[in-house]
Amino acid sequence: MYQEKIITNLVDHKIITISPNKPFTYASGMLSPIYTDLRLTVAYPDLRDWIASDLAALIKEKYPDVSIIGGVATAGIPHAAWVASKLNLPMIYVRPKPKDHGKGKQIEGIFTANDKIVLIDDLITTGGSVLNAVAATKKEGGNVLGVASIFTYFLNDTKKNFNDAAVDFISLLTYPELLKKEKKLNYITAPEYDALKSWHQDPWKWGEKFN
Repeated sequence: MYQEKIITNLVDHKIITISPNKPFTYASGMLSPIYTDLRLTVAYPDLRDWIASDLAALIKEKYPDVSIIGGVATAGIPHAAWVASKLNLPMIYVRPKPKDHGKGKQIEGIFTANDKIVLIDDLITTGGSVLNAVAATKKEGGNVLGVASIFTYFLNDTKKNFNDAAVDFISLLTYPELLKKEKKLNYITAPEYDALKSWHQDPWKWGEKFN
């Protein structure tokens, strides 16, 4: 497993950025002291290979019957391709919505109702986009075993959304693990650690002080 190497590289390459005093705004409107841009991982061959190796191993362990790897557009697609290659499995990918031209497809690739699909996204915050991809795949007759990601903030909203949708999910890295490792490696100061921990306990309330 390359977990510590992956975390070290995510920090060193500024793929994970921390700013407790000038928080980032997520698409949901949530304010956060941390921003994770996993799209940057494709620029680093060793890092993306470690991620693919660990994701492939995790998927094989948790979903041994998987027969197709799916990528969630856009950031999940390259990682799905690398994982599918390592597992020697077919791949599909899922758009946010159907194309407005051609055959109007939302899902590219070939699968049947007998296939067992694992969808990959790079980052799960609240799970909205990947759960939409799961719903679209099921609507087309696909059997989705679960979702895998490189990283999840593992918020209470995340857990509730996946539970409500009755969708299983796994992640290579979780926010609590990341905090523990960053503290151990002296990547964050004590005040930064406190801010990051406080945000995770109640992110919406944490952001109120900046409004």
